[in-house]
Amino acid sequence: TVIPIGIGRSGRWLTGGDPMARLSDGLAGDAGHVNGREQTSWALLPQAGTREALPELDVIFPVLHGTYGEDGTVQGLLEMANIPYVGCGVLASAVAMDKLVAKQLFAQAGLVQVPYVGVRRRQWRADPDAVVATVEHALDYPVFVKPANLGSSVGVSKARNRAELATALDLAAAYDAKIVVEAAVPHAREIEVSVLGNDAPEASVPGEIVPGNEFYDYA
Repeated sequence: TVIPIGIGRSGRWLTGGDPMARLSDGLAGDAGHVNGREQTSWALLPQAGTREALPELDVIFPVLHGTYGEDGTVQGLLEMANIPYVGCGVLASAVAMDKLVAKQLFAQAGLVQVPYVGVRRRQWRADPDAVVATVEHALDYPVFVKPANLGSSVGVSKARNRAELATALDLAAAYDAKIVVEAAVPHAREIEVSVLGNDAPEASVPGEIVPGNEFYDYA
């Protein structure tokens, strides 16, 4: 039996009846609240004095993108709840989501990667001229600017000059305290490989994402 659990924009986890319809209709308050400060009998994590209303869950498929879905947060919650789940674990999720940490680990492992500059939001807002000078000293235009901890191209921009760089840094800083500025690679190809398993992992055949625009945009 599949038990759907939806997450509203306010962060409420909902189940019971048709939670997806309630999310779409804006009637989130009518569904059982699974997780959060306002614990109910539908609680995902056990709490003293609550009635066991949520059926036992054999395994969870976290079909989530971006913050709280792919950054190890929900994975850590499920670890604490002692509920099996599919996908990457806490460490792999967190490292893969934080692009600055991932790039530092790539460098330590000796992997070839695109030249980049890491920027802190506080640095950008305190001394934007110094940040621009650092980027222009290390990289040639065009460059890509992106929040370090988001996915699906949210907050990503391509900057071809100093003015566009400033605009792109402002946009990325609105989403994250850490920003990645990367050199643009002409005619780049995106090849992806899925890996299944832990002790004896198996890799899938390579797949290629071909964007319809200048760069991949989920919108």
